[in-house]
Amino acid sequence: MIVIADGGSTKTNWCLINEAGRKILFNTEGYNPYFSSEEYIVESLNNSLPDHLEKEKLTEVHYYGAGCSTDAKRKIVYDAMKQVFTGADVRIGHDLLASCRALLGDESGFAAILGTGTNSCLYDGTDISLNIDSLGYFLGDEGSGCFIGKRILSDYMKGYMPKGLRESFYDNFALTNEDIFDNIYNKPLPNRFCANFSKFLYDFKDSYEDYTYNTIVYAFTAFFENLVVHYPNYKDYKLNCVGSVGYSFRDILSVVADKYEMGIGKIIRSPIDDLVDYHLHIANK
Repeated sequence: MIVIADGGSTKTNWCLINEAGRKILFNTEGYNPYFSSEEYIVESLNNSLPDHLEKEKLTEVHYYGAGCSTDAKRKIVYDAMKQVFTGADVRIGHDLLASCRALLGDESGFAAILGTGTNSCLYDGTDISLNIDSLGYFLGDEGSGCFIGKRILSDYMKGYMPKGLRESFYDNFALTNEDIFDNIYNKPLPNRFCANFSKFLYDFKDSYEDYTYNTIVYAFTAFFENLVVHYPNYKDYKLNCVGSVGYSFRDILSVVADKYEMGIGKIIRSPIDDLVDYHLHIANK
């Protein structure tokens, strides 16, 4: 039996392929090694993996995760996974590579993640050939849920948000400025905290179309200006994208991409189904 997982900063989607070839999907929280320690990952997995998962029977674990871009960060996740899946061959990859394989298979092209965080690359059909670092939520992550959430929080705290939307925000979250500062500067996982508010904007998008449109255009324009346009000959590629933000606001993403003369390719919320198909295809070659 093998397990394939796509781990973002907020959520991990898992697929078990059992001995009969049946696919069984389940979820845990996300494990970004920039924010989650080895000990935390082990404890979380032991508490959240489904009871029906017979860990001792697993032969392979293919885990693609946010933040798993360096040997040091991959080792944190690898060491945690080996403590949980003791008898399996554990392989740790970057979530950006998972996105490439889900979006493009063995074809070359441009792939991006627009979820809690942002990432992008050129893919040669086998591996990532060029990646411009998005620099994380402090310095970059343009176009991400965290980037959008920070803009929403700023507008809320400064009083720039439309009055009715501001009232709805308080009714939903009851956050004071002091609460927001505490969550951002003192509590763990501030990127996940900020990213949560992009869903709030999506839920109210029909009632506040202008504010939603302008906020999302601002985020996606920053994504293009700071990342996409710096890839050589970017206009020759289609924009293929994974992630809840890119998928939820794909109509606005298409408008911004058109402004930069880049066509839209495949846009999906989660890569797990296509990623599993990729692994099955490779195994059957």
